[in-house]
Amino acid sequence: MSKPPRLTLPPAARAHRLDTSRGAFAAHEAGEPVHGTALLVPGFTGSKEDFSALLEPLAAAGFRVVAVDGRGQYESPGPREESAYELHELALDLLAQAEALGSPGPLHLVGHSLGGLISRAAVLRDASPFASLTLMSSGPAAITEEQQARTKLLVAALEAMRADMPAIWEAMRAQDPADAVPDSPELAAFLRERWLATVPEQLITTGRILVAEPDRVAELAAVPLPKLVLSGAVDYAWPVPLMDEMAVRLAASRVVIDGAEHSPNAENPQLTAVSLATFWRSLTTR
Repeated sequence: MSKPPRLTLPPAARAHRLDTSRGAFAAHEAGEPVHGTALLVPGFTGSKEDFSALLEPLAAAGFRVVAVDGRGQYESPGPREESAYELHELALDLLAQAEALGSPGPLHLVGHSLGGLISRAAVLRDASPFASLTLMSSGPAAITEEQQARTKLLVAALEAMRADMPAIWEAMRAQDPADAVPDSPELAAFLRERWLATVPEQLITTGRILVAEPDRVAELAAVPLPKLVLSGAVDYAWPVPLMDEMAVRLAASRVVIDGAEHSPNAENPQLTAVSLATFWRSLTTR
């Protein structure tokens, strides 16, 4: 799971609800659209807070930045029905968010991990709202077999014990490596709060997406939209060489963030922000 490097919004950012034709979504926003707007989509078990450290540098670079909780994710409401979280439903939510932003200038879409699969599905349905697509630590198809096994266990636990989310949380944290750096009390409390606030059916259905998503790279390559594949130097969900290959298949720009693993947005946000802003600005000169 992504662990935000900061739990407070920078002074230039604000929390609000983004009202759309498909409901309201909790959002964090910063900056003015001098050069355009960026819509940031979090991953599995994540939230808008995973992008907190990107808000200030991207706003300073002249971009309006909007990070959202998807339906049923942390502070966005969602129904207790698994069908509400199928990939096509989440893609329609994202397109509604893009419409609601209504910002002048280009709109750049960034999807982290599962958020990349959702963003891909949205672009394949309708690419017209977007000026570019960035797949951040998100691969061509399902996650690795090892991560599939872990995710299937989690989905099974949720199916059997969705009424006892605290117990599942404690069981998950008990699996943390013994040599892992302990979270601060504040971060530990936030991560638990986020888990408990997320709708179990959202986790169940999106977990299934991660273990079953087919390879749709050829379809995406046919969409005439500038693309960036960005990742850390190590990744447990999709191996870095697999993302290298995907970038070639997409004819996409490729950036590897040193000092980061699956969450470059949280693990090296400064370099990630510079890389995103550089890519977006390059599109105006093409």
